[in-house]
Amino acid sequence: MSEQEKNNEWDSLWQEYTKSLENWKSLFEQIQTASNEMQSKFNEVWEKASIESSNETMKLFGENWQKAMTDAGMTSFKEFSENWQKALNDSNMATFKQFVENWQKSLSSSGLEQMNAYGEMMKKFTETWGSMWPKSK
Repeated sequence: MSEQEKNNEWDSLWQEYTKSLENWKSLFEQIQTASNEMQSKFNEVWEKASIESSNETMKLFGENWQKAMTDAGMTSFKEFSENWQKALNDSNMATFKQFVENWQKSLSSSGLEQMNAYGEMMKKFTETWGSMWPKSK
């Protein structure tokens, strides 16, 4: 193989790598944007729910969500459950905001495994919410 052929092969490989990296970066940015949008809406839902729902209703929802995650085998959320329970027991906005901040920090601290777990958690949130407050037809 000539020197020119080796250079062409290297350039081609490098271009393919660069294109793959650009694709990855684009997908990563889309995931970040979607995650931020979803988290923002989640925060709005919780703020509205905490203002308009009774402590008993919020407690029941929390218990149902926690049970749904446990039933799905999501035992990695023990800390989440403990913090959630503390937020429900204290039932004040400052404690809830601290819970959300801690949760967001832990969710952004690691990679794909955490992202997948977060997705599963939010799926269980949606299912639990839908079972307690079904859409009106």
